[in-house]
Amino acid sequence: MSKPKGKAPAAKPDPLFDRIVSILEQARGNVVRAVNTNMVLAYWLIGREIVEEIQRGRGRAKYGEKVIEDLSARLTTRYAQGFSVANLQWFRKFYLAYRGRITIPYPMGTESTPSQIPCPAGMELEPEGKGSTLGSRTSQGFSAQLSWSHYRALMRVENVETRDFYEREAIAGGWDKRTLERQIQSFYYERMLKSRKPDKMLAEGRNLPVVVAPAADQLKNPYVLEFLGLPDAAAFHESDLERAIITHLQRFLLELGNGFAFVARQKHLCIEEQDRYIDLVFYHCRLKFYLLIDLKVGELTHGDVGQMDGYVRMYDGLFAAKDDNPTIGLILCTEKNETVARYSVLNDRKQIFASKYMLCLPTEEQLRLEVEKERRLIEAAREEVGHE
Repeated sequence: MSKPKGKAPAAKPDPLFDRIVSILEQARGNVVRAVNTNMVLAYWLIGREIVEEIQRGRGRAKYGEKVIEDLSARLTTRYAQGFSVANLQWFRKFYLAYRGRITIPYPMGTESTPSQIPCPAGMELEPEGKGSTLGSRTSQGFSAQLSWSHYRALMRVENVETRDFYEREAIAGGWDKRTLERQIQSFYYERMLKSRKPDKMLAEGRNLPVVVAPAADQLKNPYVLEFLGLPDAAAFHESDLERAIITHLQRFLLELGNGFAFVARQKHLCIEEQDRYIDLVFYHCRLKFYLLIDLKVGELTHGDVGQMDGYVRMYDGLFAAKDDNPTIGLILCTEKNETVARYSVLNDRKQIFASKYMLCLPTEEQLRLEVEKERRLIEAAREEVGHE
């Protein structure tokens, strides 16, 4: 029998507990920084090998493309994800942008043993937080405070001096990836140069609010998951209501028996160098079209619709075969007591085919009932666990 609910008693100070929590949090943070630093270094080394191989082809564009395509296919066969052609191009670009950052004791293109490869895992990691400078990089040339996501953002800055400035300030200010991107997009460097009080601007930039995500959340980063060969991000969010609903929605659509085949979950797309993930992708075997599904928690916005239309157009261009019918996008917007469904259909759809679409797609009422049913089951299960 559960105890009556009341005001929770204030936690008593416990120095021993606080010291142990501090030890665990610091240790987990060190693990995250070690993973990030090893990842950054590995990608730089991969980019180095790709550049050397392509240079052997004397700059022939077709040879370079073939090298990367073949390498992508073989690495994907072995590691399943993380080595698409686009990613390998990023590694190549990364090395070219920072080619003088690390000194390697063996020439490019030669066979190397693990002991010859610089290993950041054994070096002293910089303390997490603010106050570090670019001059206090690790002995391997890259700061343990910056992740691969940081460097992808930095690589979009073409001017070397400007790029180095943002790298230095990201370290000094403890910026996360979003803060770094916001500073770049708002021309922080250019504004600082024109400012009458540049020192004040720099001090303010280094004292922006810092949100330190828990180590477990940082390890959910898609790049980290790919690098470590762990399951995709969706598997780490099964306890979250949104992800749980997606899981059941996937099963629901397959059980409809209307000809849908499951294609992908958390399908990665790169739109204008921004990484996006479509929750679910299905293919209709009879009508030959893709169905993209995104679940939004909260009220449906025009931005959600515009984003889905972008997904639809991009999917048609990248994945649909010539004899496939146009892709359909479905946005499910969950409110507290209702579910709103919005099908994204481009204006050039033929009306006859659109009517066939609607015969095989679930109705808004079916979707509403299914999502509400799963929501109640999940919330009831959570409440039961909370009372144990």
